[in-house]
Amino acid sequence: MQLYISNRGIDRSLQACHVTLAHKVSHGLPAVAAFGSSQGVVVPIHLTAFLFSEKMCALEAVIPANEHNIASQNEWPHVTVWTAQGTRPKEANFLPQLVSEGRASRVSFSVPFIVNGIVQLL
Repeated sequence: MQLYISNRGIDRSLQACHVTLAHKVSHGLPAVAAFGSSQGVVVPIHLTAFLFSEKMCALEAVIPANEHNIASQNEWPHVTVWTAQGTRPKEANFLPQLVSEGRASRVSFSVPFIVNGIVQLL
């Protein structure tokens, strides 16, 4: 895994990553707008696995139940870490399917990495 990471410059992309809570095209504008009153709220994010293929990699994300009811609307919440040239970041949504087909790999973490995320509308 270290070789995979070092050969792709992933360390640079981790400085500006995010978990999509809702996307206007996929979930509709009202779903995105519903997070407006939560801007600036800090929520814990549990990173539970690393999924990767030759074209992309992502960290599986779990947002535990919280007092602000912040939860991702995505079927598979994740942090897209890297995509190859010509690969759109949204293709990372298919990594679990690619794993089930044997076309990607999944490394589960024995203990999740916990980071804090700040709700923002972008």
